[in-house]
Amino acid sequence: MDYTKHTLNELLVGLFNYILYIEEKNLKNNGVKLSMNEVHLLESIQKASDNTMSHIAKRSMITQGTLTTNIKGLVKKGYVERYKDENDGRIVRLRTTELAKDVLYVHDQFHALMIDKVVADLKLEENKILLGSLEKIMDYFSKEYDTHFE
Repeated sequence: MDYTKHTLNELLVGLFNYILYIEEKNLKNNGVKLSMNEVHLLESIQKASDNTMSHIAKRSMITQGTLTTNIKGLVKKGYVERYKDENDGRIVRLRTTELAKDVLYVHDQFHALMIDKVVADLKLEENKILLGSLEKIMDYFSKEYDTHFE
């Protein structure tokens, strides 16, 4: 692997791992007893334009079987409710509960603080080339893996 490919791989993997580690630590420090996976599912449900099980699974890049297993746990813990579509009873929809709002607030605050610090420390608003490159990388992964966050 040439230098550029090796370096890009190390940067992407390292960045991903650092963010997850810091994010998980922040959640635990704020009393959140859910896994990162569970918190990200809550976020997917909250932000989705379509709250059907199939759409949430696609948005979360997991199978419907995996989603079903995870949702059972979140329902049992009181963070998610399942309900039937009022027009088509075969369709199962999801919504977060009041209990989930506190977790999502902690999660959103972490991301806001992280971005504020990165922008301030690295002066990213002045670096249009870096921002453009990051947008291209995100577009590539979104198209390559057919994931569109709606």
